[in-house]
Amino acid sequence: MPLPSPTSRRALKHTRAIQVEAFARDDGLWDIDAHITDIKTRATQLASGTRDAGSPIHDLWVRLTVDTKFNIIAADAVSDAVPYPGFCDTIGSAYKKLVGLNLLKGFREGVRHRLSGVQGCTHLTELAQVLPTAVVQAFAGDVLDTRDGASADEQSHKPFQLDRCHALRTDGEAVAKYYPRWAVKSLAESESS
Repeated sequence: MPLPSPTSRRALKHTRAIQVEAFARDDGLWDIDAHITDIKTRATQLASGTRDAGSPIHDLWVRLTVDTKFNIIAADAVSDAVPYPGFCDTIGSAYKKLVGLNLLKGFREGVRHRLSGVQGCTHLTELAQVLPTAVVQAFAGDVLDTRDGASADEQSHKPFQLDRCHALRTDGEAVAKYYPRWAVKSLAESESS
């Protein structure tokens, strides 16, 4: 379903694009490459000079190497285009501070603690924040079993994604329909029974 039609004429001025790609490696680890760009549709005067229309103001990369338990084994960051060349692009090595964090256990707080403010680049740090859910999606079906086994022998614990979003709460209709073995009655249903 698309967004509603705009109620006024519009002119595109800026595009921020974020792309995340996940690669399974031969050694059992995964590389997660995240990329962010900011592009204006007009020439933009920056303190460092004019940036032509269509040329990135930001063109930044973060790569995490993770194990199948969501632990960060290695981290790299590079800046191919920045508004302040020679300054913005010198912080990449700080992102090695992500090593040792776990994407599912306090990751976003760990990123803020280690890389917020002048300790990092606002845009690289923001890009890192999208990685936990991107890695969950990458691991779904490969590392994480997201199916419901036909019998208890096939799966003894509930699928990873249940109770992690509003649609897949175990007292909801989607779980009752697609994962009936894991469905539980809501408090309201229990009280009316």
